[in-house]
Amino acid sequence: MNRNTIFVTGGAGFIGSALVRLLIAKSDWTIVNIDKLTYAGNLESLSAVDKNPRHIFSRTDICERPALDRLFLDHRPAGVIHLAAESHVDRSIHGPAEFIQTNIVGTCTLLEAARAYWANLGETEKASFRFHHVSTDEVYGSLGETGLFTETTPYSPNSPYSASKASSDHLVRAWMHTYGLPTLVTNCSNNYGPYQFPEKLIPLMITHALAGRPLPIYGKGDNIRDWLYVDDHARALKTVFERGVPGETYNIGGGGYETSSEKTNLEVVDALCALLDRLRPRADGRSYREQKITVADRPGHDRRYAIDAGKIERELGWRPEESFGTGLEKTVAWYLDNPDWVAHVVSGEYRQWMETNYSDRKAG
Repeated sequence: MNRNTIFVTGGAGFIGSALVRLLIAKSDWTIVNIDKLTYAGNLESLSAVDKNPRHIFSRTDICERPALDRLFLDHRPAGVIHLAAESHVDRSIHGPAEFIQTNIVGTCTLLEAARAYWANLGETEKASFRFHHVSTDEVYGSLGETGLFTETTPYSPNSPYSASKASSDHLVRAWMHTYGLPTLVTNCSNNYGPYQFPEKLIPLMITHALAGRPLPIYGKGDNIRDWLYVDDHARALKTVFERGVPGETYNIGGGGYETSSEKTNLEVVDALCALLDRLRPRADGRSYREQKITVADRPGHDRRYAIDAGKIERELGWRPEESFGTGLEKTVAWYLDNPDWVAHVVSGEYRQWMETNYSDRKAG
């Protein structure tokens, strides 16, 4: 086993790329970045580390067992941080089969490849190996006006996306209890920050606002989410992978009321508009709030998510550094300062760039 090497699946995605950038900057790990490069994977998000010898990219589908076996044989990692997943609820409603394939079948395939590799390690290496599965708070379903999700909250997924993630969570736990594979599970709240694909609420609103387009808000805009800045999440993932106890689950949230991370969708959009009014005023002097419109609500839209992240703070010492206000301002400023990245994503040009450039970053 190479004690300095780990696999990160989905490392060209939003959260995955933030984790890879952090691990290259703040650790000695060599990262084998395994990503299929679906529409949401973007190697431009890794431009800061793409020449670093500790970042090795492999364009690989986690559903392809022979390719995974070759990667384990070639690189002999000390562990896996598994983020590769289809993640957009709206897409899961209109096309659930792809979510079942990647999130359930892909996770099972990766678990089996990891187990086959792990089974042939020495006893000391077996004990130190980690398989860290990154999941979502949506597996818990919907909260009422009060209460928080904890690590013992019963699962009650309400969308094809959350059902697929709940299934993968159960698979990971089963592989530990049945086979002894040392696994960890983390469930996080809504992420936001730089490099997020603009189908998600915050980057969608920023790009629409700047383009003078309507800002569509589901229903009354009163659905509540706990918001987690992506770099805080990346720090938490590093902490859990390096120091977490196998078999445990850790919930990762934005801090709740303490950091004002619980917001309705309408509050999020209004805060974005206020920041844009200050940082990039409209030419006509009017507020971006005038671009808001309401649209029919999403089918089965969960009312409220909120995370109790007390366990990870008590046991591992992690807590978010950003409040929602500071994180949102950093996010808006990043999108304003990086119009080329945004333009490439909106136009689809980033796909052509990756097809031309990914081959010299391929491993295995």
